[in-house]
Order: sequence, then structure tokens, then C-alpha cells
Amino acid sequence: MFLSVFEIFKIGIGPSSSHTMGPMTAAARFLDLLRHASERHHARRLHVTLHGSLAFTGKGHATDRAVALGLLGNLPADLDPDHAERALAALRQTHVVALPGLPALGFDPDLDIVFDYGAPLPGHANGLVFQAHDADGDLLIAETYYSIGGGFVLTAAERSAPKAPAFSGSGKYPYPFDSATSMLRMAQDSGLSIATMKRENENAVRSPDEVEQGLARIWSAMNDCIERGLKQDGELPGGLHVRRRARKIHQSLLADRLTNRVQPHAASDWLGVYAMAVNEENAAGGKVVTSPTNGAAGVVPAVLRYFLDHCYGADPARISEFLLTAAAIGGLIKHNASISGAEAGCQGEVGSAAAMAAAGLCAVLGGTPAQVENAAEIALEHHLGMTCDPVAGLVQIPCIERNGIGATKAVAAASLALRGDGSHFMPLDNCIEAMRQTGEEMSEKYKETSTGGLAVNMPEC
Repeated sequence: MFLSVFEIFKIGIGPSSSHTMGPMTAAARFLDLLRHASERHHARRLHVTLHGSLAFTGKGHATDRAVALGLLGNLPADLDPDHAERALAALRQTHVVALPGLPALGFDPDLDIVFDYGAPLPGHANGLVFQAHDADGDLLIAETYYSIGGGFVLTAAERSAPKAPAFSGSGKYPYPFDSATSMLRMAQDSGLSIATMKRENENAVRSPDEVEQGLARIWSAMNDCIERGLKQDGELPGGLHVRRRARKIHQSLLADRLTNRVQPHAASDWLGVYAMAVNEENAAGGKVVTSPTNGAAGVVPAVLRYFLDHCYGADPARISEFLLTAAAIGGLIKHNASISGAEAGCQGEVGSAAAMAAAGLCAVLGGTPAQVENAAEIALEHHLGMTCDPVAGLVQIPCIERNGIGATKAVAAASLALRGDGSHFMPLDNCIEAMRQTGEEMSEKYKETSTGGLAVNMPEC
């Protein structure tokens, strides 16, 4: 498999890439499976069971809503929110799914989506099983899917298959690096930057214009999300009564500029407000870009916006360089460890995002490939062990602020790396492996189940 920049950065909806986008995509895949099955003419009812983290935090992450929307024929990238609400309202009235190529299928989200709070399925903490039954209730066809983070979905068979190399059929990719070590070696041998090698690999499967236009779309969606978040007030959904703060903070920062009361640490405030704007939008179910996940969607856009708005000599022509570099690092982490909070904790989400953002910023500020690798390692190293313990299963506390802090760490990591010559003690590959091992050994309570940490230490009201 070749992990494209457009797989690391996917336009979708909040609040979660693994709990919203992934289940919606899995539902669409099951419908396609059913359409091609000989038993489809006898199908009369659909049933879905959520396991592991999808069960424990599925309500807070709107997983049941995402499954229903997927079974109504929607995909995350092109979801129309107004149409979605109308379709869900109709489904609640009729309890029928009617789609091309299939008979009318009974489906009541309140009855036919089951939250199984038992042991998770063996393949991944985010498992869900789709079933189609006939008029007598007999099972016709079933499939198990795993939502493995960042909106990626695998069937049980795909998940249990031997791990594919990062570049299968690597002959068509000019720079098939699957580790930071091989990436640096290829950069040294070719004299090219990480972004240029990544671009050449992308050009092997897409035209240069498609790549450039796609990157422009990604940044436009990221920046639009920041702008929407900076303009919104009110309370986030879910019952915690968390109020949006990005707009008020942004207005305060603008006022400080007008009155010349800018503190030296204001740069961190700008990073924080950009990231919080994105993650408040995500928590509200808005349009976001996985970076590499929804829960960590604010870090990369915040650091890139910070570069454009606050760094000397920033050139918008380097946006694609930032994104390509960040995607190269994100691909290495996903291939060799995990970007899933349910599998690795928040080190796999915000930690990965900070490493990606640090690498991107280091690159556009003139860093060498060795300095870029160092920046990514510093950022990831200082997120190791971070738990994923969302309060009430909502991507709000601590997730929104955590993105702001992750963005700040990313900038600090890039700055430290640029002050050096790229040589350092702990290679990025070893840090990624340490993250994988830490996630594997981390208690399930701290991996997006909301059964430990902050999630069980709330104030009593």
C-alpha cells in the first residue's frame, strides 16, 4: 500500500475520525457488499453491533448517528448536514432504509444499533459488526469492520492479513521509504527534501496538477474550519455545557494588538486559539480535516496558520511543502505504530499530529531533512504515554485544549531542531516504536473508553 497525503488528510465531519467517519464508511462498505451478494433479494432488516471503544464512547462520539447516516447512503467527505438531518428524521419515522440496488430494509437506530460493553473484538478496540437478515430473522450476510483511526476502515480479514509493506509494488514509487532511517538515506542520496520525495511518490499515482489542487483543497478546508471556529459562540452539544472559547480569545488577542499590550508568550495564545477553533468545530460535528485524526485535527492547521501569519518571510507558496512533509511523518507513524486513540491513547493522536506539524514547520523554515526528522522526534517524544480519557465520551475535555498545547509543543520542537544540526541521540524510528510499545501496554481504561483518568474524575454538580 502507498499511504497518500490525501489519506492522511481527509475532509470529513466531526466529532471523531475513528468513531464517526470510520463507522459511516464501514456502513457504506457493507451496503456495497450486500448489493453484490446473491442473498440481497431476500434481505429485509439490518442490524449493527458496536464493540470496544465504539460502544463505550459511541454515544458521545455520535457513532450511532454516523452508522445510520452511512446506511442511508452518505459518506463523510460529501455529507450535506441539512440533508442528513432531514434523512435521519425520516428514518426515525419510517424505520426503513431504501437505496438503489437493494430492497427496502427495516432499520430502527434505537433498536438495531446495539452497544456491546463486553470485551472488544480481537482485531482492534474499534470493532463493529453489520448483519442483514431475511423476513424470518435468519442471518443472510454479516461482516466485521475495524475503524483503525483517521477514518481508515478494514474488514476482519484485511486486519488479520500479514502486514503489507509500506510500498507494495514499490518499483513505481521513486522514493519508497517506510522508516525515518530510509527516508533520510534517500534524501541524502538524492539531495532532495522530504517534501520533494513525497511529491514525487504522489506524482507516480496522480498528475502534478491533481496533487497541487488537492493540497490547495486540503488547506482551504483547514483554514475555513479555523475561520468558522473563530466566529462561533455558544455551547457545544453533548450535555457537558462546555462553552466555545475561541472567538472570545481571538477578540482579546486582536484587542491586545491595538493597544500594544502584546506579551512575549502571545505566540502560544495564537497557536492555541487556532487549534481550539478547529476542535470546537469538530466537537460540534462540523467539517474538519483528519490531521491525522479528528481528535487531533487542530494541531497541523494551527501550526501552518501560525507560520503564515506570524513567521518572518512566510510564503503561501510553501503550504504544499508543509503538508507533504507532515504527511510523510504521519505515514511513518501510522505504518509502524498507530494513530488511533483507542489503540495507542492520545499519544497516537495529538502526539502524532505534533510530530507532523513540527516536521512541516521545520521544513518551511529552512530545516534540512535531518533537522526535520529531529523536530518530529522531539515533538513525539514529549507526548509519550499520553492517555485518551475524554470526559463523557465527548471530544471536548481535554481534547480541545490538548490540541492547543500540542501545537505549542510542535513549534517548540521545530525551533529546538533548527537550533541544532540534525544530530541527536534518539532516532525518530525508535521513538515511534516506543510509542507503539507504550500503547500496547497501556491499560484499556486510558484508550478512549472513558473508564479512567479525567473521565472518572469530574466535579460533582
